[in-house]
Amino acid sequence: MQAFLKGATVQTTRPQKDKTAGPSTEKKTKAVPWVEKYRPKCVDEVAFQDEVVAVLKKSLEGADLPNLLFYGPPGTGKTSTILAAARELYGPELYRQRVLELNASDERGIQVVREKVKNFAQLTVAGTRPDGKPCPPFKIIVLDEADSMTAPAQAALRRTMEKESRTTRFCLICNYISRIIEPLTSRCSKFRFKPLANQIQEERLLMICDKENLKYTKESIAALVKVSEGDLRKAITFLQSAARLNVDREITERAVIEIAGVVPPKMIDNLLQICFKGTFEKLEVAVRNMVDEGYAATQILSQLHESIIEQDLSDKEKSAITEKMAVVSKCLSDGADEYLQMLSLCSVIMQETSQNN
Repeated sequence: MQAFLKGATVQTTRPQKDKTAGPSTEKKTKAVPWVEKYRPKCVDEVAFQDEVVAVLKKSLEGADLPNLLFYGPPGTGKTSTILAAARELYGPELYRQRVLELNASDERGIQVVREKVKNFAQLTVAGTRPDGKPCPPFKIIVLDEADSMTAPAQAALRRTMEKESRTTRFCLICNYISRIIEPLTSRCSKFRFKPLANQIQEERLLMICDKENLKYTKESIAALVKVSEGDLRKAITFLQSAARLNVDREITERAVIEIAGVVPPKMIDNLLQICFKGTFEKLEVAVRNMVDEGYAATQILSQLHESIIEQDLSDKEKSAITEKMAVVSKCLSDGADEYLQMLSLCSVIMQETSQNN
């Protein structure tokens, strides 16, 4: 019997040993992407979207919440805002019971709307939290990337939205509001999320750099802001990649440009100079080199567009070049050869600028 009990004690002590070996496992679980690590935990941490934050703050104070429709470019804080508000409303205990989040990666056809969403919406909930704080007597259904839902699935939502208004609030999130059917948009309060201002992005990136003890230059932060084009998620991801690439070294502007896959500005300027003053043979070599370097033609096109707009050319020349850019962009999206399309565009730039010279 004693031997049996000893065996039992040995077995019970093993899990405790595993617990003591916890720090290493804890470290592994803490290794999360910085985008998730620095995602806003409360509504006050959301940057730049003042109107939405003001509405959600009122609802946190006890006012009712309408059905919401958030739209705008990616990486501007749409999903983060509603999830932060839901966490504040319900607390960590009730959050999982009261919030249903469906993303584009989930099945969201008409059948799911009729069954899963409808069943969740019909449940009634109490108006208090386990910690005694009051909370609203409704649940929140977050439909992320709602513009990828089929029209029949969207149509099936409209009746559920009205019938379950006592117990459920919907938050639709999309990039393109034109892809949401009219009956849904009229049932929601619409909020446009603006691309983040450069200064706001800089502040966030500097805060992350300080918390992660990164060495950086002013030029590298400015390059991150420029490359991300108002998308804070992209900027943070690039920053993390640059930090991993330059461990214990300073993050430079060159490293940021390398990681982002952006064509170095010097190469774009060089290409334009050949277009303005060089020969077709030189142009052919320059375009071939850029394509062989592995730069995406769409990326070259967008940067050329920015440079052409800033050049000291006549309106007629700019309009002819940008018209050609539109044609090239369409051809590239249809799968045309990158080298031939870039050569075609550059030859038009050369032709337009040489006529006036």
